[in-house]
Amino acid sequence: MAELHLYDVLVRPVVSEKSNIQAEDLNQYVFEVASGANKIQIKEAVETIFDVSVTNVNTMVMPAKRGKRGRNWYVRTKQWKKAVVTLADGDSIELYNL
Repeated sequence: MAELHLYDVLVRPVVSEKSNIQAEDLNQYVFEVASGANKIQIKEAVETIFDVSVTNVNTMVMPAKRGKRGRNWYVRTKQWKKAVVTLADGDSIELYNL
C-alpha cells in the first residue's frame, strides 16, 4: 500500500451541529480522512498541520446511504471514513472557532 502524504490524510473538516458541540464541550474535532489512513497517520497529520497536541483518535467508517425509486436502489452518498480527534487541554483548532 502506498504511503499517504501528510496533506492527503485529512480530506475535510466535518462541520455539523454535533461536531460543534463536541468542539466546544469535549475539545474533540471531526474530520473526513482518507480511507487508507490509520490512527497514527491521522494523529501526526493533525499535530503537524494545526500545531496542537493530540491525546486520542477514534475512527469509524460511515456506510454509503442508499435510496429507492420505484423498484430500483441507488447510492446517494459514497462510503467514507471519519476521525474524531481529541486534543490536549488548552489546545484548539481555530478553523472551528469562527
